[in-house]
Amino acid sequence: MAKIADSIDETPESYTTESAPVEAAAAPRPVLTVPGSAVGRRKQAIARVRLVPGSGTITVNGREFEDYFPNKLHQQLITDPFTVLNLTGAYDVIVRISGGGPSGQAGALRLGIARALNEIDAENNRPTLKKAGFLSRDARVIERKKAGLKKARKAPQYSKR
Repeated sequence: MAKIADSIDETPESYTTESAPVEAAAAPRPVLTVPGSAVGRRKQAIARVRLVPGSGTITVNGREFEDYFPNKLHQQLITDPFTVLNLTGAYDVIVRISGGGPSGQAGALRLGIARALNEIDAENNRPTLKKAGFLSRDARVIERKKAGLKKARKAPQYSKR
């Protein structure tokens, strides 16, 4: 019994329940100098997006980003893919949008930007974008009007007698 105790005490390594210190997060990776393009859709809106390495300017239908989307919530929604990937200001975005309203266009543009970033560097960008939910298309569209109803679901008033 004494031999076993002595051999345990002589082990040079000591094990603890704490895990070994993890290396610091990888240094920020350099921005790729590859352009990318994609299409994003939401409701009736279609956004054709081109990403070009640059200073971070966003041009929508030939207009400034802030002029086209004055709503701060829409602006934040659109720039979220860059924020999540820490690529703010790395790419110039050129967009052609048609159809839909401001909210649908903003959603379409976000999907287009996320898909373009995924195309540029799928192995690094895809897991982050997927986890944030930016790569899934929002399939909700307006329900069609049915015959005999006033709108999609609104029926005429029911009269019992």
